[in-house]
Amino acid sequence: MATTYLVLSNRILRELNEVEMTSTTFSSSRGIQTAVKDFINKSIHDIYNEGAELPLLHSSTTQVLQAGDGEYAFPSDMRRVDFESFFLKPTELITNGEFTSNINSWTTIAGAGSAAYNSGGNGRARLNDYAIYQAISTVKNKTYKIQVRAYDTASTGQAFKVQVGTAAEGTQNLSTTLTVTNFGEGKILDTTFTATATTSYVTINNPTTATNMDVDYVRVSRSDISPSKLTSITYDTYLQSNKPADDVNNSSAYGKPTKVIRKPDYSSFILSPKPNTGDYTISYDYYTTHTDLSAHGDNMSLPDRFSPLIIDRSKYYVYMLRSDPQHAQLADRDYQRKLKLLKTDYGTHADYMRSDTIAESIATSIGRISS
Repeated sequence: MATTYLVLSNRILRELNEVEMTSTTFSSSRGIQTAVKDFINKSIHDIYNEGAELPLLHSSTTQVLQAGDGEYAFPSDMRRVDFESFFLKPTELITNGEFTSNINSWTTIAGAGSAAYNSGGNGRARLNDYAIYQAISTVKNKTYKIQVRAYDTASTGQAFKVQVGTAAEGTQNLSTTLTVTNFGEGKILDTTFTATATTSYVTINNPTTATNMDVDYVRVSRSDISPSKLTSITYDTYLQSNKPADDVNNSSAYGKPTKVIRKPDYSSFILSPKPNTGDYTISYDYYTTHTDLSAHGDNMSLPDRFSPLIIDRSKYYVYMLRSDPQHAQLADRDYQRKLKLLKTDYGTHADYMRSDTIAESIATSIGRISS
């Protein structure tokens, strides 16, 4: 059972031999009851401040860039950012191309069969004599990569159509087929097309009722942008070496970002140079803040087995409030012991790979000496 705010509060009150609360009386608590509620949130803050990079708080996000804009805000729930995790990649232009839980964002083109969501794999679009398409924003005369993975569920070897044009089922930019021969394994189409308009239509089409064709994913992005890791530099280094060039009021100074900089107020990050196109996306990892418990049914983010840790810390604050240093010291001792367990089980540890080259060299040397 999840440890709710009410349950956690009553466990502490019970250990202190105080009157417990109910879901009805929780919001109108008084005296020690209210203090315990406050101390619980204070204790959770203490735990997270002891280990800000707890995997329990790990999250990832992306930021689509705009040409000429070199500064972007962090997520509102950001506690700490991993500046070694910044990667630049081409923006994915297809919406819901992974079909994770539905086939929304795709428009159907009726045939004799049907188009539906299939929960197989990580989610797929199932087509039977049916087509679906999606309009995407493109830059005229720019080349794009398209990747499609499809499955033939009835092993008929049906040719699956992949088309890109200036209208649904248009073939002005691409008209090709994908035939699956290793049935059950699926097959991937990797190809490119050059856009001839600012809006391009991607159509995937199974033209027969003889078999269901399952589409695992459809991905489209600029072909001239390769993923790359951004180098983190200090704000002082940026001011001395990069900012003068970045602040030139001329688009010729824009380019592919290679550096990332944290602003001193920790509100945003800066990219250098400023992006020269809006087809870049930045991905990075960060650690979130937590939300204070408020309602009686709120659940803490920590696993239930660490509720005694919060209880011990809260008791420490209660005993300090009551000017009872002896019992406060005992509660703090129990808290520190359990905190060490939390860090051991859930703390972020660096992963190291040890080369065996040195060991082999030593072994070889020893062998030569022995001989």
